[in-house]
Amino acid sequence: MKQREQWTSKIGFVLAAAGSAIGLGAIWKFPYMAGTNGGSVFVLLFIICTMAIGLPILLAEFVVGRRGQHDAVTSLKRLAPKSSWYLIGWLGLGTSFILLSFYSVVGGWILSYLTRAIASRLNTSDYVGLFSSIIANPIEVLLAQAVFMILTVWIVQSGIRGGIERASRWMMPLLFIFFIVLAIRSVTLVGAMEGIRFLFVPDWSYLTGKTFLLALGQAFFSLSVGVTAMLTYASYLPKEEKLGQSAFNVSILNIFISILSGIVIFPAVFALGHSPDEGPGLIFVILPAIFNEIPLGGFFMVLFFILLLFATLTSSIAMLEIVVSTGIGKKNEWRRKAAWLFGLLIFIVGIPSALSFGVLSDVKFPGGTFFDFADILTSRFGLPIGAFLISIFAGFLLTTAETDDELRMHPFLNRSWKFIVRFVAPLAIIVIFIASFLS
Repeated sequence: MKQREQWTSKIGFVLAAAGSAIGLGAIWKFPYMAGTNGGSVFVLLFIICTMAIGLPILLAEFVVGRRGQHDAVTSLKRLAPKSSWYLIGWLGLGTSFILLSFYSVVGGWILSYLTRAIASRLNTSDYVGLFSSIIANPIEVLLAQAVFMILTVWIVQSGIRGGIERASRWMMPLLFIFFIVLAIRSVTLVGAMEGIRFLFVPDWSYLTGKTFLLALGQAFFSLSVGVTAMLTYASYLPKEEKLGQSAFNVSILNIFISILSGIVIFPAVFALGHSPDEGPGLIFVILPAIFNEIPLGGFFMVLFFILLLFATLTSSIAMLEIVVSTGIGKKNEWRRKAAWLFGLLIFIVGIPSALSFGVLSDVKFPGGTFFDFADILTSRFGLPIGAFLISIFAGFLLTTAETDDELRMHPFLNRSWKFIVRFVAPLAIIVIFIASFLS
């Protein structure tokens, strides 16, 4: 039997796993969630939720993935034979497929902004109008989506070592460097300290149940748990790697980048007299306007959208890898053809999402446009249900001997982890799931 491909090093795995988590969740969603929910208190709750609940679920995916040593469906069949638990794998595959179908649309928007920034065509007085015109142009959005998917497929088709790990090894360090450069520029603006205070000095009036639930939901979303991406990546890990340390490193990197994105954005927002609660349009509408007002703004705008493209790609390759890994099974020689085939299918499924703000804007689906519908299917159903089932599986279906063999941590930490994935995490997910329909 041909040996399953493995990561060449621990750092390669950690960077790839962190890249899966550090995508639009950290750079796009975290700033606007923090901006609309009081800043510092949301940040504090996000850190607590990530380390206390998100990290244990992430570790659960790592345990199941390395124990199974295969794609999600086959791993779960091996670990729980003659049961229906393997359906978690199919749920993760379906969620990843739909998620990438509209995620690639946003990736296309980023490419559109990046090309305009490079050509110095982002100087305008109406960034709201610019954003609306870009996402409503059917030719541009479909072409940009196609280019983004081609980039994703090109990386995944080369495998774990030659594609995903190699890409992560240069994209993630560059992402960190670009972020630090942008953060330094942002905090040196006149009036920037108001943004730093917003991000780090607590306003306890925002310490509410709603803020806690939103922070908990952001922790799950930003760690990429529930779609079996981390399970799939962990299946390529050799036995000697310490899962607890890897999960901790991924969680810390995710928190670091999330906070750094706040340091990039909020000092500039306050320095130039904008409001931090602009919502989802913060990156595509407010940030270009800010860059347009500062010295060397064009250069920093290009830098920012390159950074955003890297972060989006590292997440998209994880989602495509879930689909490809399941599709090829043990036949790694099929990887290249499978990557292009599934990439094409995902692009086709994503066409209605791409056209949701133009040609199909008047066609209504549950929740709004088709883009909104796909988002609801994944973020409100696929992600939380997947995370819930993985927690239950790792907590109750795997024996203590099996989990201890994978974790190899102090007995107290093993027991604490087991308690959280059995009781605390599932309860938290149920609360978020219910609250999302009541809000």
